[in-house]
Amino acid sequence: MSQVTLRRSRYAHLIDLPDGSALAIHAVSQARLKISCEVAELLRFFDEPTPFKTALSQLAAILGADQEPIRTCLGELTDRGLLTEQDPETEAAETALGLAETQGRDPVEILDKYRRTRMEGAHPYWSVAAPRTVADSRAFRHRIDILLLGDCDLQMETDFLRREAERRGIDLRAAASFPADTALAGERKQDAILIGALQSRHAIVAGDPEHHGGDPARVYVDDMETMLNKLRALSSAPILIDGLPEPTVQPLGFADRGSHSHRNRIRRTNLALSELAERYTDVFLVDTAAALGEAGSVALLDDGLVSFTHFGSPGWMLQRPSDERAAVHHQFPDMQPLADHLGGDPYRREAVMARAHMDVLVTVLGVDRKKCVIVDLDGVLWPGVLAETGSPFAWGPDVSSANSFVGLYFGIHEALLMLRRRGILLACVSKNDEETVRRLWQYGQHYPRHRLLTPDHFVCTRINWGDKAANIQSIADELGFSLDAFLFVDDSERERERVRHALPDIAVLGEDLFALRRALLTDPRLQPVRLTEEAGQRSALVKAQLDRSRLRNAVADDAGFVASLNVVATVERLTAGNATEPVLSRVAELVARTTQFNATGRTFTLDELRRITDAPTGRVFVLRMRDRLADHGLVGVAVVRAGEILNFVLSCRVIGLGGERALLDAVLADHGWDEPVLTGRIVQTDRNMPVRHLYAAHGFQVVDEGYWRTKAPADMAHA
Repeated sequence: MSQVTLRRSRYAHLIDLPDGSALAIHAVSQARLKISCEVAELLRFFDEPTPFKTALSQLAAILGADQEPIRTCLGELTDRGLLTEQDPETEAAETALGLAETQGRDPVEILDKYRRTRMEGAHPYWSVAAPRTVADSRAFRHRIDILLLGDCDLQMETDFLRREAERRGIDLRAAASFPADTALAGERKQDAILIGALQSRHAIVAGDPEHHGGDPARVYVDDMETMLNKLRALSSAPILIDGLPEPTVQPLGFADRGSHSHRNRIRRTNLALSELAERYTDVFLVDTAAALGEAGSVALLDDGLVSFTHFGSPGWMLQRPSDERAAVHHQFPDMQPLADHLGGDPYRREAVMARAHMDVLVTVLGVDRKKCVIVDLDGVLWPGVLAETGSPFAWGPDVSSANSFVGLYFGIHEALLMLRRRGILLACVSKNDEETVRRLWQYGQHYPRHRLLTPDHFVCTRINWGDKAANIQSIADELGFSLDAFLFVDDSERERERVRHALPDIAVLGEDLFALRRALLTDPRLQPVRLTEEAGQRSALVKAQLDRSRLRNAVADDAGFVASLNVVATVERLTAGNATEPVLSRVAELVARTTQFNATGRTFTLDELRRITDAPTGRVFVLRMRDRLADHGLVGVAVVRAGEILNFVLSCRVIGLGGERALLDAVLADHGWDEPVLTGRIVQTDRNMPVRHLYAAHGFQVVDEGYWRTKAPADMAHA
């Protein structure tokens, strides 16, 4: 970008606002961005075309800022079309090209579609945004494009979502519209779609049981199902459904009981929504009631203020425009008590729900997913130093309840065991004498052993007097994971800071042991989308892999060593009969989690996998392997469509055992290809070195950088 000349787009307009900020509007796309006065000054700087390199140094001097955030800010403004490298004539021609389909059709309608596909933000009346500053601009690790379909409760959350995403290192781009605007899902590619509460929620609490056939949720759930079907016809992106908030007041009070009470009708609807979501692949329910309840629903819901089913925020009343007071003859109580009740933050509801929505997005999209939790021992798994206390605990039923002080540590053990069941690996580092720790790490018969960790639960241990950061690096090397796949827990501030400084990609916890159990159980980076059989067995399989590596290191002849393992590889093509949801879930999980032997980095939703499996030109092949040390399960995937291998993935657990040959042979030998050749692609990353020679080693010929081809089906299978 340093060689280009930038100018302000001919379609970029600035409107100065009373608070000193400005509104940047793209006249054609209708993209709107509230910006600070310094960003507005930056935009106006390019009223005259200026070379990027020259502008960077001049703007740094004018704004008194470092060049790097200015560089990133200029990139964002260019990405949004407010700055451009094009001259006015070229820009106009390209815009006209984007509107070329107006020929023979209503140009107003087509312009509206053009705007919608490039829109960012919410309906202007409900747009709540803090101005973007130069300091806000930074490099992000991830980008998520999301479509919000809902009313004011969801649309007002747009900017809060963006800022919550920024806090997590994510560049989130949100377009928002009304629930009826499902067509927007087909006009722009989205990473996810979020549906807010529908208007038919008012029907849930209307009438007696006989008026709705005994099922108060039916109308609402039918509405949601219709909407899901429309969206699924347009997009395969994961869909998040907002559950309904649980009411804080009952219209008929204590007397309103039973399954058809006001509150229970909402609860039954949420349960029905959960069951509806499970009937679809890649549709998930957001537990709105739990998110608001945890933060204190009374201050976040207005059913105690204005309406039983509006389910907005009481804080909105503090933000209403003054002209709406005409409805009450311009007479209204002092709103200070309401402000006090809300703690001075009229938009806490939006912030709470933005966190809840980002948690689900991070989980569903696998952003920053952690594969291994590394824990310190002394002070985390037990109180004090084990070598000094002589035992993990001095507990017995005669001393206290298991939920007393000792329960804090039992709870941490239990949380880590639950992570293990989710497929998260456990490892430990401790400055200690290993023989002493292993000898003393024992529990009496009266202990709840099913809730407590033993050394056998850990795939790697580093119990020595070495530097913890170095020990963590050695665990990463042994497991073959990148550092950002780990979370480290230590009660020592010095050790935490040492690891943060030496290994900045590792997430670190341990500041508050009282919050640790909840953090481990709720962190979205530690949440699988679904539990699979392979996930529950992952620790045992990784241990077998490490044992195999140690045996390999002791043998000089690799080929002889592999032969001694008695490896059995089985490849199966998925069809309508065997492509069950657990199998497809495992396929999607493996493709998303694998970074080393991953040819293209492309991931797939369950719906995409099912469509490819069902298509005449589509194929999904899965590889299962076992040897004398372990049954490794489903460890390889090849996804093929119209003669192109869209991705080829092999678990790091079985690299070096020849599984890739068996899988690729099955792809090449499959009958029924309509394409004369089979093509594959290698998209190089800093982590996928093991897959780089996949096609070259198996008879494919390079046709372009990263692209390979061979004849299909069987004539090259044993090249």
